[in-house]
Amino acid sequence: MDTIKKIGIFSKQKPDISRTVLLELTSWLKERNYETLMAPETAGIIGETSGLKKEEIPSKADLIIVLGGDGTLLSVARLTHPFDVPILAVNLGSLGFLTEVALPDLYHTLEQVLKGASCIERRMLLNACLQQGGTTVQDDFALNDVVINKNAARIVNLEVHVNGQYMTSYRADGLIIATPTGSTAYSLSAGGPIIHPSMNALLLSPICPFTLTNRPIVIPNQSTLQVRLITEEEVQVTLDGQTGYPMSRDDVLEIKQGPTPVSLIQAKGKNYYQILRRKLHWGRPADDLSLIH
Repeated sequence: MDTIKKIGIFSKQKPDISRTVLLELTSWLKERNYETLMAPETAGIIGETSGLKKEEIPSKADLIIVLGGDGTLLSVARLTHPFDVPILAVNLGSLGFLTEVALPDLYHTLEQVLKGASCIERRMLLNACLQQGGTTVQDDFALNDVVINKNAARIVNLEVHVNGQYMTSYRADGLIIATPTGSTAYSLSAGGPIIHPSMNALLLSPICPFTLTNRPIVIPNQSTLQVRLITEEEVQVTLDGQTGYPMSRDDVLEIKQGPTPVSLIQAKGKNYYQILRRKLHWGRPADDLSLIH
């Protein structure tokens, strides 16, 4: 990792916790002569002002610190990916799948990062382009997944091609196209497999398919998907569950691996299997599992 001088900070708007943590963090960094970069919404939590837009911070920062949960990290990841700036994600609540640094470990982990003694894990992104009549009208990125969902009660009809070859047609409530990182998100609820985030793959999981033989499928990450909407009614395309747009009949959604990965800093002493055990309650006695709702 190159020398760190400027540190961008993004924080979830949790008035009590965020203010205390943010005040301590900015003071800690300034005492060590690091420049902090914050957008107005983050700076305002501690009563400061900023002339920087959040979109400007990734191009100026050597390191990004995210205070929040997985949702906060997902939104920041879409901003930072063109610049390949490393992200240290700190969870302000319960342990997330992505924000694996717990608040008590913040400064110990940060010291390791600033000394260049941390490990970075690169996570693939999805690039989704919506085409209408052969013209691209939307071009977006997602770290977890791209979801095509019905707006009304009727089933969605989708035709899927992989690298120009017809694969199948889905009649379902929708379709999830996920990265390995996103395999533990919406795709898991739809019956998709868990894929280790270091793997290079794309995962397709139909949502409540009309034909029960339509099962989730894993394909190579170099594949390009073309999903055409056959249904008359509009459907909704959603990226990481946070942003989206409508898709109309005969529109084609092209999805492929993004050109630049997201660089996440790994917390020392934590590993992916430990997170799975905690979040999914693996290895607990049956009596304990009966209390989980």
